[in-house]
Amino acid sequence: MALKFEVLGKFNRARAAQLTLPHFICQTPLFMPVGTQGTIKGLTNIQLEEIGCQLILGNTYHLALRPGAELIDELGGLHKFMNWKRALLTDSGGFQMVSLLHLADITEQGVTFQSPVDGKPMLLTPEESIQIQNKIGADIIMALDDVVKTTITGPRIEEAMYRTLRWIDRCISEFIWNCARRIRSCFTRYMCQRFGGPRFTRKANLTSYWDSYAIGGLVGGEDKDSFWRVVAQCTASLPEDKPRYVMGVGYPLDIVVCSALGADMYDCVYPTRTARFGTALVPEGILKLKNRAMANDERPIDLTCSCMVCKNYTRAYLHGLVTKDAMGSQLLSYHNLSYMMRLSKNLHTSIVEGRFPEFVRGFLQTQFPRGDVPEWVCNAMEVAGVDISSCCTPLASWHD
Repeated sequence: MALKFEVLGKFNRARAAQLTLPHFICQTPLFMPVGTQGTIKGLTNIQLEEIGCQLILGNTYHLALRPGAELIDELGGLHKFMNWKRALLTDSGGFQMVSLLHLADITEQGVTFQSPVDGKPMLLTPEESIQIQNKIGADIIMALDDVVKTTITGPRIEEAMYRTLRWIDRCISEFIWNCARRIRSCFTRYMCQRFGGPRFTRKANLTSYWDSYAIGGLVGGEDKDSFWRVVAQCTASLPEDKPRYVMGVGYPLDIVVCSALGADMYDCVYPTRTARFGTALVPEGILKLKNRAMANDERPIDLTCSCMVCKNYTRAYLHGLVTKDAMGSQLLSYHNLSYMMRLSKNLHTSIVEGRFPEFVRGFLQTQFPRGDVPEWVCNAMEVAGVDISSCCTPLASWHD
């Protein structure tokens, strides 16, 4: 089954869509929690379903190290292995070229990592990345790219760009060849079953290639003005009938801005990582539960939130748990991801119902009640065609 993307509503660049995948039908804009090794830290799959999680991300590099792509494949793929019935996306392993640069050696052939587990070298080529991801069996798989930090300048940028294009061709070739092998294998299995041979229940995982586009390499230290301009330039050039995935974006404000500029999908460890440091996401921004002022506060984290945590626990209770007890990080992770799912749903609904500008203005007025909306946000919204003059006054303009 190929990916299907149907735009349900638009406001200028912003769009709400239905993304049909083999395991789930998703509504965009959407945020994907990061499950590096097949799990979201601190949450069960049942809890993820409770809060409305549609699609989660797995890490190809880390899953290949432990427990290994072969084992996952033998046990029925990552969906069955982790008992997740909704959609999965796997990254290509390219991000580790930046995050584990001290362990990586990049050549035209691929990238050789020194395993942080046992120190052994691991060569990840474009072909190997596709092979691993096909064994993992995600709904969406990513092409391996040559990733560099956004703050780097000089010839390394051009080298990475052209190498990425060559690697994409290799990824597509491997994917097509892998599909052909699986079709032949599936046919053989069918024939055996049809004529009395051994029974096989595992179906081939076939998807069409080049079904969506990712905007990667951002959120690596660049200034916000550069960040939104790159997103705006890319979304303006990409096809209207394909999903646009801005990789590594997890701050709520960034997601609202990128959605206004026409992006559809996001992922980041931020909601769960910041929870482990005792910080909750709220409409006003963030709430630091470690602060002494929280010790006697009988209110929930967020009065407007209906999640299990806000219904049952006070700020005072959570203050005594955060950073000291595993339950504290688990409860905050639940709340933070619930906040992100609600934000995604509100973005989708506001676009479909034709009230996206009102939603954006309400979001900004809550986060910046004094009207001090950052200049980069004002400029981005001007390009997106969203009137936020009641929230801020753009100090500069930018034209396509």
